[in-house]
Amino acid sequence: MQGRDLRGELGAFLTRSERTLIGFRRDIHMHPELAFAEYRTTQRIVDRLTEAGLAPEVMPKGTGVICDVGSGGGPTVALRADIDALALADEKDVPYSSTVPGVCHACGHDVHTAVLLGTGLFLAEQARAGLLPGRVRLIFQPAEELPGGAREVVAVGGLIGVDRVFGLHCDPKVEVGQVGLKTGPITSACDMITVHVNGPGGHTARPHLTADLVFALGKILTELPAGLSRRVDPRSSLSLVWGRVESGSAANVIPEGGVAEGTVRCTDEEAWRAAPDLIKALLESVATPYGVEARLDYTRGVPPVVNDEESVQMLSEAALRVLGADSVVQTQQSLGGEDFGWFLENVPGAYARLGTRMPGTPPTADIHQSTFDVDESCIGVGVRFMAATALTALWEGTRPGTCDLSEQVGEFGLV
Repeated sequence: MQGRDLRGELGAFLTRSERTLIGFRRDIHMHPELAFAEYRTTQRIVDRLTEAGLAPEVMPKGTGVICDVGSGGGPTVALRADIDALALADEKDVPYSSTVPGVCHACGHDVHTAVLLGTGLFLAEQARAGLLPGRVRLIFQPAEELPGGAREVVAVGGLIGVDRVFGLHCDPKVEVGQVGLKTGPITSACDMITVHVNGPGGHTARPHLTADLVFALGKILTELPAGLSRRVDPRSSLSLVWGRVESGSAANVIPEGGVAEGTVRCTDEEAWRAAPDLIKALLESVATPYGVEARLDYTRGVPPVVNDEESVQMLSEAALRVLGADSVVQTQQSLGGEDFGWFLENVPGAYARLGTRMPGTPPTADIHQSTFDVDESCIGVGVRFMAATALTALWEGTRPGTCDLSEQVGEFGLV
């Protein structure tokens, strides 16, 4: 990209487009949609890309969009944004608050979508001018919060031919104008478990004549997390935290059944893969002495997002090129889950954190809180950053993609 005034080109584009992108974000914010129900959001994306002369394709289930920009003979770089909202009430007092009861964009996916849209529109201008040395695939992914959307993208062939993939996420701990980067794991694995406990039931006056199911359930609640802490390397941070427990309906009746639900989180991929068998064995060892039957339902969620070193270097170079010398900050690994990890199981890439906090102000509401909002100037920052990342990756080249599903599925949209 020597001789290119990329910062100037992006500045000119955003002078024309930034207010429109903010308006697009607010429109999506006012009309949030849950996982695999993002029909309106999908149509808004399709309409805007089509107006720009692109050929977006809706994913087979009717939500989510994949769109290629450029047709050069160089490498293919994918950029991803998630488009779904959370089942959470919006409690902000702003003109663009959610109009859908009990649903809101409390995780910043509306910002991610607006950033990727703006990036795609800028890159489309670059392609028309003959300045795009390859292809950029825009992936507007449904159902990150479910999760399941990332695996759906892979299943329909959305990564076929892709050499490298990049994504970002809003971070209210980081100031606008900065991006948080980290080589290696940046998020954690996250799975869900449900434990069903059953017994014969009976009278609380005679627990010795039956199986004291509530007592056994209490031991499971405490002993499973404790056992994990002694059976797994503490550096893997494998943890089990319960979120729901239910059993019984009367004080003097030992119930016949109970259930506990929780999440398993882990920073280490090897420990994550071993967790189901380990938790099942621990559950049996805790439940058996109390004469109850315990059954484990283990639902795989997402692996850790593990950033490729070369891809992180590209993110860093892009940020320094278009955002300035102080734009890159180090970020820590989060225990939160993110299904972008499924993309990185197939092709190299990296995931960044986009600063959304107004400089000089204290931290505001965290993501997944009902009052979460952003400094909307982060949208322009995100467009600069992602466009520069795509161009950096295209110009510097990437190693061949490792995801070739062509023998299993057709091109996206045609499965």
